[in-house]
Amino acid sequence: MKRGQVVDFIYFNKLRSMKACIFSLILLVFTCPLAGQDQVNVTCIAFYNVENLFDTIDSPDTDDFEFTPKGPNLYNSAVYYDKLDKLARVISEIGTEYSPDGPALLGVAEIENRTVLEDFVLQPAIAKRGYKILHHDSGDGRGVDVALLYQPKYFTPEALYPYPLVIDDDNDTVIYSRDILIVVGKLNNERVAVSVNHWPSRRGGATRTAIFRNAAAAINRHVLDSLNINCGVKKAIVMGDLNDDPVDDSVHNYLKAGRATEKLDDDEMYNPMEDFYRKGLGTNAYHDAWSLFDQIILSSELLKDKDGMKFYKAGIHNPAYMMQKSGSYKGYPLRTYANGAYAGGYSDHFPVYIVLVHPKT
Repeated sequence: MKRGQVVDFIYFNKLRSMKACIFSLILLVFTCPLAGQDQVNVTCIAFYNVENLFDTIDSPDTDDFEFTPKGPNLYNSAVYYDKLDKLARVISEIGTEYSPDGPALLGVAEIENRTVLEDFVLQPAIAKRGYKILHHDSGDGRGVDVALLYQPKYFTPEALYPYPLVIDDDNDTVIYSRDILIVVGKLNNERVAVSVNHWPSRRGGATRTAIFRNAAAAINRHVLDSLNINCGVKKAIVMGDLNDDPVDDSVHNYLKAGRATEKLDDDEMYNPMEDFYRKGLGTNAYHDAWSLFDQIILSSELLKDKDGMKFYKAGIHNPAYMMQKSGSYKGYPLRTYANGAYAGGYSDHFPVYIVLVHPKT
């Protein structure tokens, strides 16, 4: 493998040869306080990078010693369950002004395994929602993955499909990044594709590592196009921590996503986060600069459809209690750890969400 080469291991011919597109979509319909609320149902969808949600067990196959009781963070059960409780509080509040049950579909990043999700969905703040889990272990060296949570009273999953992203470093060592998780399914007889992402980081420099994020965007673009052409899935949602801003090449040119809402071509996407970014808003901060790496991006059909489910609004969930209260990092997301010590925070990212509306039938 040549240096800098990206291998996605996606066999697109499988998409063409499938007798049926057995993927899953995690969406949910609610009523909400909107104008004309008696005429529409509402779907709230969210994404949250929960920052290193590990269990306390030292796994021999991954580099997770940092998050164990004997590791440098002294990451024990008390810290673990406190973090779960705090994350559940955040999720319990997202989008409830539009839907009393909050996110129907919740994409998460930086979770170690299915076990931490099983503990998470049982937290008192969200337990009554009955979230179920769609997860796949990726080959990431730290053992972190993405996943989808959904409420089964509104959605029955059919299948999921992970797409590995493999890169090599300067020593020609193969490195597995986080898998891209693609799901497809039906809501109110509408087919929708959903992609959950945590693209390769900028470690080593944003310019030098851009090739890897561009490749992740290209994978999404190719899969969505294939689903559209071969399976008739025209409505799609891409969510995740992209480690790029809405104006970067990976998003603008490879994923074909921008801020335009009119006259979108079928293969173009709408990114509601770009307007937030241009106003100086962000979801994570570093060296006194805000980035908006956490995004939810929509296919053109979710704007153009006059009769079915379509985009209503987007938001960043960043109440004051999730922010650093003082010091040089005042206003930043309040992290779980800061300067090597337990800070009792939530995550180094703020979650994002969108609201879709659908006519009642």
